[in-house]
Amino acid sequence: MLQEAYYIKISRLTILLFGLNLLDALLTIFWVRNGFATEGNSLMAGLLDMGNAPFLMAKLAIGAITAIMLWRGRNLRIAQYGLTLALTVYFGLMAIHFVTGLSALGYFS
Repeated sequence: MLQEAYYIKISRLTILLFGLNLLDALLTIFWVRNGFATEGNSLMAGLLDMGNAPFLMAKLAIGAITAIMLWRGRNLRIAQYGLTLALTVYFGLMAIHFVTGLSALGYFS
């Protein structure tokens, strides 16, 4: 029973990680295309220069592979730490997107 609840929790966290990855990609495209931000990762910036589709495909592929590997290794302590770290980073990125949005709306000069 406890193991089943643990798998449900890990599954939800892994789906959350992938969802945050998708949201990050979409917000990045929006901010960059509207001139409010630049892509900080030079490899991803190059893909974004090629178009939205190559950027989005690469971003989602990386996110999917990461989520799958973390879920498959869910019983390993390093995967549990990795999932926690990845979620922490993505929540930080969401804060950056939020501040970018406030800046785009003129709340920061």
